[in-house]
Amino acid sequence: MSLDAPAPAAVIEAVNISKSFGPVPVLFSVSMDIRPGEVHALIGENGAGKSTLMKILSGFHDPTSGQIRLDGKQIALPPNGASETLGIVLIHQELNLAEQMTVEENVFLGRELRSHGLLDRKAMRTIVQRHLDEIGLGISPTDRISELTIAQKQMVEIVKAVSRKARILIMDEPTAVLTEEETEVFFRQVEKLKQSGVGIVFVSHKLNEVKAIADRVTILRDGQWIDTRLSEDLTPDLMAQMMVGRELSDLYPPMHEADVDAEIVLEVENLVAPAVRNVSFTLRRGEILGFSGLIGSGRTAVFEAICGLAPVESGTMRLFGEEVRNLSVAGARDAGLAYLTKDRKEKGLLLDKKMQPNLTLFALPKFVKNFTLDRKAEEDALKRAIRRFDVRARDENIIVGKLSGGNQQKLLLAKIMECDPKIVIIDEPTRGIDVGTKQQIYHFIAALAAEGVSVVVISSEMPEIIGICHRVIVMREGRITGSLSGDHINENEIMRYAAGLKREELH
Repeated sequence: MSLDAPAPAAVIEAVNISKSFGPVPVLFSVSMDIRPGEVHALIGENGAGKSTLMKILSGFHDPTSGQIRLDGKQIALPPNGASETLGIVLIHQELNLAEQMTVEENVFLGRELRSHGLLDRKAMRTIVQRHLDEIGLGISPTDRISELTIAQKQMVEIVKAVSRKARILIMDEPTAVLTEEETEVFFRQVEKLKQSGVGIVFVSHKLNEVKAIADRVTILRDGQWIDTRLSEDLTPDLMAQMMVGRELSDLYPPMHEADVDAEIVLEVENLVAPAVRNVSFTLRRGEILGFSGLIGSGRTAVFEAICGLAPVESGTMRLFGEEVRNLSVAGARDAGLAYLTKDRKEKGLLLDKKMQPNLTLFALPKFVKNFTLDRKAEEDALKRAIRRFDVRARDENIIVGKLSGGNQQKLLLAKIMECDPKIVIIDEPTRGIDVGTKQQIYHFIAALAAEGVSVVVISSEMPEIIGICHRVIVMREGRITGSLSGDHINENEIMRYAAGLKREELH
């Protein structure tokens, strides 16, 4: 978007928007506008106010003060998603699709076409097929949502928005769980939407993607507007600095060499499990071991089997030198092994509960005395966890679902550490969280290793695998293709093993 050409009039504007929940203010006089045919990125740390602003722009929250203007006129947006009738569509980070229904049924859910009092399935199918063809999505209107990939589901959400004649499309972390290839396809569809005149709000913590796709960028920090600039005037490093208000040159902690003679705390030989084929590796005390590979390579499946979340078909596993078989989740915990899931919302936390039961649930036996739950011990544990992990919440009684993603992740870490594990497996440690919280988590992982805890990091983020791990195991199609250490831990080597171009050359 050129500075020489006059900017098109905004479709929607937030003017001096403030928002408080009870006595707690979360937005302070924030202004932002979205123009037709642009991608306007909204960035900031978790808790900066991005989600609140998005929900105000789409009618899910009312502002405490300030104005929303649509086509230059002040308006009170209709609530609970009804703003879609005005062409304002919010695609939530947790996709809002009915899994057991078809693509066609999801697209027209609640606004079905009828003919002579009956559902006009032919007309709906024709319209959906046209939209699928336009974005080049090779699925059928009759496919069930449950059978689609995450990337395809994301595209179905876009089809829903386009079919509703969206003028403004607000997308919250749309690429968080997409592969690089899927993200490229997704960006091509976003470009088509731009060309058709749709204004797009793109919320993401992936600053390289923001740089690649955005025309303008608005930065929030602690509920306040910091700046709005053309993307061409920003670098990812500058965006990160503006988000957190400080330099991030120490994003990754100093790398301390692992003790190659330290005791082996976990030894796996010829593990066979669902999606896992003959995997063998060792883990030493105080080591940070990375598991890398493309999505579907079997990284998560290995540790779900080890930690009792999936059946082991064959193989041998030794914990601290002792052979163990058929571990349950509780058995793994009691043996000193804890797994932090990559899916904190579905499998890691009880989003409708308060922080205290979430924190102590996994380590509940330690809080039971004489068959009674020690509430005082639970309260003390929560206070310690909030301090240790810097969990930022309005108060200790907040419902966990109302915490930002970064604070949910910190609470999940605290929950796992409450059982004092000697081995911690962290799956996608920084998915969907901001750069400031990433820095905190990386330093916490390094501190754990320095204390003698062994850490496995499973990640799709190549920079964090390279930045924090002493050794990296690469997987492909359920098998280990290589083990890297030292200078061999670099993006080129990891990708060659992940793509199957190299195999079993151990360094």
